[in-house]
Amino acid sequence: MSSKRLWIRGGRVIDPAQGIDRSSDLLIEDGCIAAWDVEGDRDARIIDARGKIVAPGLVDLGTELREPGWEEDETIMTGLGAAVAGGFTSVATLPTTEPPVDTQAGVQFIQHKAQRARMARVHVVATISKGRAGDELAEMGSLAETGAVAFSDADRPVQNAELFRRALQYAQMFDRPIIHYPDVADLSRGGVMHDGVVSMILGLPAIPTEAEDVMVSRDLRLAEATGGRLHLASISTAGSVELIRRFKSRGNRATCSVSTANLGPTDDRLRSFDSSLKVRPPLRSEEHVAACIEGLRDGTIDLISSGHAPRAEEKKMRELDQAPFGMSGLETALAVCITTLIRPGHLEWLGLFDKFSHRPAQVLGVTGGSLEVGKPADVVVVDPESPWQVQPVAFRSKCRATPWSGETLYGRVGHTIVGGRVVFERDATAD
Repeated sequence: MSSKRLWIRGGRVIDPAQGIDRSSDLLIEDGCIAAWDVEGDRDARIIDARGKIVAPGLVDLGTELREPGWEEDETIMTGLGAAVAGGFTSVATLPTTEPPVDTQAGVQFIQHKAQRARMARVHVVATISKGRAGDELAEMGSLAETGAVAFSDADRPVQNAELFRRALQYAQMFDRPIIHYPDVADLSRGGVMHDGVVSMILGLPAIPTEAEDVMVSRDLRLAEATGGRLHLASISTAGSVELIRRFKSRGNRATCSVSTANLGPTDDRLRSFDSSLKVRPPLRSEEHVAACIEGLRDGTIDLISSGHAPRAEEKKMRELDQAPFGMSGLETALAVCITTLIRPGHLEWLGLFDKFSHRPAQVLGVTGGSLEVGKPADVVVVDPESPWQVQPVAFRSKCRATPWSGETLYGRVGHTIVGGRVVFERDATAD
């Protein structure tokens, strides 16, 4: 952690943890927030934030870094490079690796590689089941002891209800959340896109909304019965939003997130047969997108995730039915939310950073999401009005697949600061 003093001058400072949205200067010293409303500091490096927003760095609840085993898709170094370019100061990395992260050695490997990268903080999510096979619980106790912050089988949801019930119970002993991607495999298997009018017209195998809704219902019922800490990741259907809304109205505890991919583009885009649009959950129809946005507005959906699931270019270049699900999400996530949520007035800035920074940190129980004096200085400085065209060839991620290729988004990250150290600074001349 650097002892360099930073003076972030003249910005609009937004801190959801304290409910603050006002103009201020911030002083950072010894890796922590040292003071607000400072007069100036000759010895500090100055970051001019006039006309910009200064906020807690983003925290992503489910990033795939793919290393070890799938380095052609992404490495820890390239993934973290993408993270800091997108304003993320912390990521929770999912165990979509080979081998999956189901041993202490697996947790330690990622921790050591991340420490050497010296970019965003990395929090390891270990598997629920051994090998993500869904047959036998992983050694949750030893994994938690080594530093795993949560448990998930990622894109292989646990189909066995009894195993999932025991996972919820067992994880309580270590106060760790279970992060589950709700999907009934028997209903979704073989599908490539949302089940609707467009899939029928195109004649493509479809994924019905019931595949998500049925699993959401099961998971909520088991969470209610066990009292376990459940986080439902990447909610995408109107039915799921309503089920969660009713669950919470009864005073039950659970959290959920929505991926940026399910906040704008719809299944109609698949008329192009572009495999970069093949994501999980699939792009839904307008009614489901609207339901997810309303879920964010009324607090049913607690937070937003990047949906970063990188796959190598040669894999995504296959025919739509043969290409894997996946996309690059870290470098576009904040701009997508500014464009689709802030500019139309669906969310205020405090609400956005609460769902993109403060709440994810709370769910994971990790550092982040606050600019309170004395807290670690994980900060993003963003120009909220800056338009830019998404050019995947310029991504730091190895993955070039994105639903926003060629589109104009608003909001560019200028600086990302982790523990008081500037880990990303955009070169204005490079644009």
